[in-house]
Amino acid sequence: MEKVPAAGYEIEGMWISGLQRRLTWENLIFPFKVISSLIKSRKILKRFRPQVVVGVGGYASGPMLRAATSRKIPSLIQEQNSYAGLTNKILSKQADRICVAYDHMEKYFPYEKIVVTGNPVRKDIEHLESKRQQALDHFNLDQKKITVLVTGGSLGARTINESILKGLKLFKKTGLQLIWQAGSFYYKDISEAVAEMDVDNVQLYEFINEMDLAYSAADVVVARAGALTISELCLAGKPAILIPSPNVAEDHQTKNAKALVAEDAAQLVTDRDAQKNLATEVLNLVADTLLREKLGENIKKLGRPHAAEDIAKEVIKLAG
Repeated sequence: MEKVPAAGYEIEGMWISGLQRRLTWENLIFPFKVISSLIKSRKILKRFRPQVVVGVGGYASGPMLRAATSRKIPSLIQEQNSYAGLTNKILSKQADRICVAYDHMEKYFPYEKIVVTGNPVRKDIEHLESKRQQALDHFNLDQKKITVLVTGGSLGARTINESILKGLKLFKKTGLQLIWQAGSFYYKDISEAVAEMDVDNVQLYEFINEMDLAYSAADVVVARAGALTISELCLAGKPAILIPSPNVAEDHQTKNAKALVAEDAAQLVTDRDAQKNLATEVLNLVADTLLREKLGENIKKLGRPHAAEDIAKEVIKLAG
């Protein structure tokens, strides 16, 4: 609701939320939210008169796509994850085209509607090799040392932060240096804890704007397994240890991570085991040059740098 208007586009909200997978009073008002959102969707369609409607999953897409297909307006849905969300599975029956980021999605969607496009990601992640020296200078890093990039997203990830904090002194002892995005929720506490540990191998940030430089400097990446994070890692071609968030719908981050593990393109540490095992797994991967090279090569093969253009072409086809 902030970024879209900031980019110069209109946005309208719906009175809608996700259906809870447990008994809760919120589910009692869910039907009223759906009806309200369907009515508003029809009004928007009547006023805006689109040639195509695009949904990117999640409960906010549901009413609009449903209203559009009932009016015979061509529709496209994009599924970012390796495990289809409930909304997209329901909408796929009426949608004209389904753009996906992973192979083998016919177990969720009609095969004839699927187009494998990948997920759109920032363009500056391409051609990272040419930015290596600039990246090392920007983050004040020693080019002779291995660099680990740690990120739990813009808000941060408690498990990742606590696990890395636990291994900081060991990382320093073994000569590793870190670029660490702690996130807005945890930055203050983490920065205070790091200050007390007397370590000088950490570049700690609340948020990193120059993610292209962070990826360029990194020899190993530690991150959650969200769809867009994985798409960025594929484009960057970086060996990664993924710690899927357990607090997401249908545990889709674990499924995303396992899809890469099956291709020998990443390693997985569960959120439950991270505090015990993550630091050791980082050190093991750093020490194994051949494994790092293999993971980097395999994850690079999964990258789709033209995803945005490919999805846009499908939208234009539907518009006639």
